[in-house]
Amino acid sequence: MLRSLNVRNIALVEKVNIVFQPGLNVVTGETGAGKSVLMGSLKLLLGERADKSMIRSGENECSAQAVFELEDAEAINRLLETPGVDPCVDGQLIIRRTVKASGSGQNFVNDCAVTLPTLKALGNLLLDMHGPYDHQSLLHSEAQMDILDAFGGLQKDRAAYAKSYEALLELVARREALSGDDAARAEQLDLLSYRIKEIDDAELKEGEEEALREEHTIVGNAQRILELSGEALQCMHEGEPSSFDLMARAQGALEQLATIFPDARCWLEEASGMATQLQELSSTIRGVVERLDADPSRLDELDARLGLYSRLKKKYGGSTEAVLATLRESKARLHDLQTREEQLAHLDRDESTIRERVTKTGEKLSRNRKKVAESLAKQITEHLRDLGFEHGAFSVELTGSGPGHSGLDQIDFGFQPNAGEEMRSLKAIASSGEISRVMLAVKAVLAEHDKIPLLVFDEIDANVGGEMGHAIGQKMSEVARHHQLVTITHLPQVAVHGTTHFSVAKSVEDGRTYTRVNALDEKARTEEIARMLGGKDLTGVTLQHAKEMLKNT
Repeated sequence: MLRSLNVRNIALVEKVNIVFQPGLNVVTGETGAGKSVLMGSLKLLLGERADKSMIRSGENECSAQAVFELEDAEAINRLLETPGVDPCVDGQLIIRRTVKASGSGQNFVNDCAVTLPTLKALGNLLLDMHGPYDHQSLLHSEAQMDILDAFGGLQKDRAAYAKSYEALLELVARREALSGDDAARAEQLDLLSYRIKEIDDAELKEGEEEALREEHTIVGNAQRILELSGEALQCMHEGEPSSFDLMARAQGALEQLATIFPDARCWLEEASGMATQLQELSSTIRGVVERLDADPSRLDELDARLGLYSRLKKKYGGSTEAVLATLRESKARLHDLQTREEQLAHLDRDESTIRERVTKTGEKLSRNRKKVAESLAKQITEHLRDLGFEHGAFSVELTGSGPGHSGLDQIDFGFQPNAGEEMRSLKAIASSGEISRVMLAVKAVLAEHDKIPLLVFDEIDANVGGEMGHAIGQKMSEVARHHQLVTITHLPQVAVHGTTHFSVAKSVEDGRTYTRVNALDEKARTEEIARMLGGKDLTGVTLQHAKEMLKNT
């Protein structure tokens, strides 16, 4: 479950720390108070792209931190192994993200730096977030197929099919690359042969360019190197007096001193070692300088070689590694074209095998989908009747099709909202309010089958009348028996079903606007429900109505 969410300097929020509880957590407040900041913070933590405009005016950075407490952290820990992130200790997962006004932001999981893809992967395991417009996804066949497969636990079957289908697409792409008329093939052969010869003749080597640049710097500054090295040698060994001569005089003095002052024996040993080091350093510098190549012709050779690297990188990918990769790919492509007939024969055999595999895995997936489609439709229908469609019905229609990314099936969700009407495609008849309730019914069904611990609903009750609020709140309460649930709502009929209630409010202090989030006790909750019923001016009637609503849930 999500234990806490800490937000700093995001939009109107200066500092907020919310401690969530199991069950249904409801968040209410007036329009514009800052409820959306909480959802935005969760999205930020789970990999959504950062927008620096979210930083509170006058601040240099903003941050969000979420603490999750997991009953079973095995799947999360497996995911964290790849990026080398510390595993969860006692099931606790800490995600922190900072966005800076200047420079790049920072992402941490369990105090280890991570990338945005890692945050997104965590998000897929931790929560299912549903915004006010996400119900529109129900109208897309891709989303409908995902729902059916998730309900049926068909992920392995679908993955097996997808692997075969991707292999087929690769074979088809290779065939297309080998196809074409003879003139185009001849042109390709000429181009590849020229490219291979150009790169092969250059004899590029990994790491050579860096060594050439280093040598170029040395040869180009040879005169200055000689001058400075000579000056150092004069000071150390060759000048009058030199450092070496002065060290010899110092040793003589210490020898005499040691005869009358025992501590000087250690000093003498240290001075002798320094003198030896000074002599060795002088020899090293002299040897390197003597080998220094200051010939201008060598500089010309280095310029030409570096120029060759530069030209090839510009043509073939921007780096030596990319150029060498182009060489390997070109040789493979040339071999394919030179042995086209043989390659096509191999592709014919491989394609036949892969198509059989696609058909086999696709048909298995289709059979299993048909087994669970009726059950999914039946369970969604039951939940829809709890949500006000007493005589409504839901259907899942599958029809065969050619191979596609999701299988050998086309899917269409059907909806019959009222008795006496025919079943029609959901996308053809449902209003936004109806689709919201259908989405909640879908979530209620899936909640019993998936392992995602947290569901977040951001105004899923938008465009729904007050008379349906109780039914929606009751359904959310049912879902919250299996998962922790956080919902933002404007409907008091939904809010009264919460096991924990937070109120979001804004105020102006010293010319600055602040958003605060408060966990409500019984008295404050009654007042908040009354405000939702009748506005800011609380009356005895609205307060009594609020008390009755809370009592009757």
